[in-house]
Amino acid sequence: MTAVEPVLGRRGLALVLSSPSGAGKTSIARGLLATEPELEMSVSVTTRPMRPGEVEGKDYYFIDNTEFGRLVATGALLEHATVFGNSYGTPQVPVDAALAAGRDVLFDIDWQGTQALKDKLRTDLVTVFVLPPSDDELKRRLIQRAADTPEVIAGRMEKAAAEMSHYREYDYVVVNDDLGASIAKVRAVLTAERQRRERITGLVEFVRWLAGGVGGTEL
Repeated sequence: MTAVEPVLGRRGLALVLSSPSGAGKTSIARGLLATEPELEMSVSVTTRPMRPGEVEGKDYYFIDNTEFGRLVATGALLEHATVFGNSYGTPQVPVDAALAAGRDVLFDIDWQGTQALKDKLRTDLVTVFVLPPSDDELKRRLIQRAADTPEVIAGRMEKAAAEMSHYREYDYVVVNDDLGASIAKVRAVLTAERQRRERITGLVEFVRWLAGGVGGTEL
């Protein structure tokens, strides 16, 4: 081979995890981030109050309703939604930059946000819906979390059935009856999706270079 070997690269992908509250998507997300160095979390903006232990710029960017309205009006958000009286949204600029640089971005969002991302990110998007193993287990996890009042927990349980009906809109479904196994399943999805032909940059030039080296015709 006399020509310079083309450099292969990869465009990043946007991996969405959705589930009813308490089904475990946030725990799965943490497990993925701990084992996948090429994966980074999309940090959303929100109008809800900061919870104990949360860090500004790591868990969320905490803003007021006026600033949130400005971001929506200027088209600066890939998606936004209001859930239980609080607004959430995904800033577009950092996501676009990460994907172009070959880094993967993880989203912990609901079905409404996922639908909006489908319109914006299209083939960059890979979606996974996480289901709880039972309604009793879902309620137990919500109570164990101790982050909400009994009234809020009851509201989340009522909403869970409606949220779960959207599983058909997702590429993959994982029943989270064992956290370690669920993380492994989502990692398998991530590994496979990274190898999709359309995500590999420089592939056409690389195959032409290979074909030329073995005496084949130009592809």
